[in-house]
Amino acid sequence: MPDMMPELTDAFEAAARENAPLPRIRAADRLAQALTGPLLCTAMVFNRQAMTVQRIFSSHPADYPVGGRKPKRDSEWGRQVLLEGRRFEGEGEAAIRAHFADHAVILGLGLRSVVNLPILSGGACLGTLNLLWPAPELDPAHLATARLLALLAMPDWVDGQETPRPPL
Repeated sequence: MPDMMPELTDAFEAAARENAPLPRIRAADRLAQALTGPLLCTAMVFNRQAMTVQRIFSSHPADYPVGGRKPKRDSEWGRQVLLEGRRFEGEGEAAIRAHFADHAVILGLGLRSVVNLPILSGGACLGTLNLLWPAPELDPAHLATARLLALLAMPDWVDGQETPRPPL
């Protein structure tokens, strides 16, 4: 892993110089893969008025294509992550089933734990970075890494007006 750090650091530095959508999200996915090995990484933009999220990045576009929308109105997850800006940690099949309408796809991919991290700007949630693993329990080191990745990914989500950038 230490041999990969210069390459991954270079990826984040290059992402910071790019004038294109999503370079930091892609770099965060690469770093997550190297450090924690999640089987799925997605990023969503939050539309507060419609109370929906739309996928703008997916490490597995065949299973989770970019552009997919999900309604989150009147859900415990939506209140916690999108409105209150608090991360969600889900461990085990019961948590996946309780909080995600697409639980059959998630479980079918062999995923048993998830962390959804709100991307915040000025206290408002702009979207989420989502990492899922096959282990039924979250590894504390994976969780700490995921929290840092959400912070590293944030600058690419906003422009000078602090609004979400459009999808690819």
